[in-house]
Amino acid sequence: MHPTSSTIFINTPFYFVMNLGSSIKAFRKERKLSQSDLAGMCGITSTYLSLVENGKKEPTIALIKIIAEKLEVPLPILIFSAITDEDIPIEKKELFELVKPSIDSILQKLISEDAVSEG
Repeated sequence: MHPTSSTIFINTPFYFVMNLGSSIKAFRKERKLSQSDLAGMCGITSTYLSLVENGKKEPTIALIKIIAEKLEVPLPILIFSAITDEDIPIEKKELFELVKPSIDSILQKLISEDAVSEG
């Protein structure tokens, strides 16, 4: 597999494919925001946001931080939710597949509107 426009490089011997656009889209829809709404809040065009959500453009880390802030999602949670099994070394995929659903569920509960209003 070769890096794509949505690949995030870090100082490791492998790269992350991450599905950041899909995570942004999921959080946006959960918050009942249109692309136009979120784009306006972030100071970008809805066309650019669409390209990000569809993995055609890679946003800067500064923009990712803004998007996370506007979605009211902690940046680490946004990034973790974007990790796919393609990002995990083969020897750890079984463990990842085992724990990812549980971790996603816990993170979802931490950031859901119900949790915010109960706190």
